[in-house]
Amino acid sequence: MPEQPQVYATLRAQILDLDRIPGSRLTERGLETELSASRTPLRAALMRLESEGLVVREGRAWEVSPIDLGEIARLSELRDALETGAVRLSSSRATHDEIAALADELDAYDTALPADEAVRAGTDFHVRLAALSGNHFFADAVDAAMTRLARARWLVARSEEAWQEHREIVRALAARRPDDAAELIHRHIVATHDGLVTALDAQARSLRGRGLAIVS
Repeated sequence: MPEQPQVYATLRAQILDLDRIPGSRLTERGLETELSASRTPLRAALMRLESEGLVVREGRAWEVSPIDLGEIARLSELRDALETGAVRLSSSRATHDEIAALADELDAYDTALPADEAVRAGTDFHVRLAALSGNHFFADAVDAAMTRLARARWLVARSEEAWQEHREIVRALAARRPDDAAELIHRHIVATHDGLVTALDAQARSLRGRGLAIVS
């Protein structure tokens, strides 16, 4: 039977890719059969997903967390505070080679990536950018925030405008302009949030028609 890391990875991917619909119920017995998993690793995986905000307990069962518009707004505020602070530190602490490597990866980005891969690539960029601060707590917090936003971000993940903004941020970082880099990342996060809200609003009817739970 699959061990906890494998069960966790499978469920997490299904939730983030919207294969498991937000608001849908999960039962341990049903998941044991579906995933051919024993109860102990399955329960450990669910508890880990709960800590990430991807599932919630519903009595003796579990539920895939709804997409929460209020939470999206609060997470965007958190990202703004974290990432503008981190990029200021990165301007003085990151090496030329580290910044150049990040720039090279941006230049190689393929806009034709599937949405799920584009979401992962976007998360990786923001986490690596925060990690250049030399303080892993920034990177860990950004990673956690991006994970909680992942199901909404797939709607706008392949925006070429967003990736051009990434490149502008890195150019400001390479030029050691911390104020410019912080302002650019602030504008990027605000624009991303506005894009998420607009996309969710535009697709709310069809999303709810598929049974996706969206709360204000």
